Amino acid sequence: MSMTSIGDLAQSLMLRTRSTQLKQTMNRLTNELASGQVSDVPARLGGDYSYLSDIDRNLKQLSGYALATTEATVFASGVQSGLGRLYELASDLGTTLIGIGEGSLETARINAAYQAETALQAAISALNSQAAGRSLFGGMATDRPPLAEADVLLDALRSAVAGSTTSQDISETAANWFDDPSGFRATIYFGSDETLAPFRLGAGEQVSMTLRADDPAFIETLKNLALAALARDDSLGLDISEQNSLMRSSGEALLGGSATLGRLSADLGYAESRIEAAAARNAAAKSSLEYARTELLAADPYETATRLEEVQFQLESLYSVTVRTSRLSLLSFLE
Repeated sequence: MSMTSIGDLAQSLMLRTRSTQLKQTMNRLTNELASGQVSDVPARLGGDYSYLSDIDRNLKQLSGYALATTEATVFASGVQSGLGRLYELASDLGTTLIGIGEGSLETARINAAYQAETALQAAISALNSQAAGRSLFGGMATDRPPLAEADVLLDALRSAVAGSTTSQDISETAANWFDDPSGFRATIYFGSDETLAPFRLGAGEQVSMTLRADDPAFIETLKNLALAALARDDSLGLDISEQNSLMRSSGEALLGGSATLGRLSADLGYAESRIEAAAARNAAAKSSLEYARTELLAADPYETATRLEEVQFQLESLYSVTVRTSRLSLLSFLE
């Protein structure tokens, strides 16, 4: 009669230990089969994490650049929208104003002045626009609108040109007030004198958004819109001829300034194309690194499935042995 070399308690402990080991192995192989990556990373890399660490570091950098390019895209799109609105206002009102002449009806002048005031409000609204809670044309001061309301501008300009009797005098006085540091920039512009910091698009690549509401092109547009709006103002006391002259000169300046606005829009379009290209390069680099990381830690699905089947068979066999052992009795042993 054969004799067992271990006792019942030791045998039970051995079976439980082996069962736990097989279950852990099965869970690990199941996770590897589901995720496609090995669980024992140190064993796969042989303890050398340098390559994996470099990949992870580059992926984190690219994630940061992706956020920066997204912010730059949203910001540039908002600025482009504002420029487009200014161009539209200057072109449309300029065309209307140059048609004002000696033969124009009074209602035409009234309507033109009203359109100019409405356009001024829309222009200031465009320059005060925000994207993701940040002012677009305030430079570093992204926490507040860069320009005062249209009524404040008209009141300040009305006081500045008071006493001027001709359209030419009014235009010259207005130009001096807009250029004077104690004029427009002191009473109407509340943005920063510093441009916004460049957006980092990638390693050694950045794009700058330097347009501010006090840009000469914007100031010129606001000035001519405001002059056209004040042409019929009773406080100025201009006769019809001078009103017509002020409206026409403002219209001509608006049409000339629209070309400058168009060039600014084109320059911004080039910056937008750079942002888009950088985003595409970063996305391609990220995909390449993610593929390399996956391949580095990839688990062979065929090998994993084969080992999983083996472990499953071993576990089932162990269960069978455990069941048979638990059914042993003294009678069966003596037989």
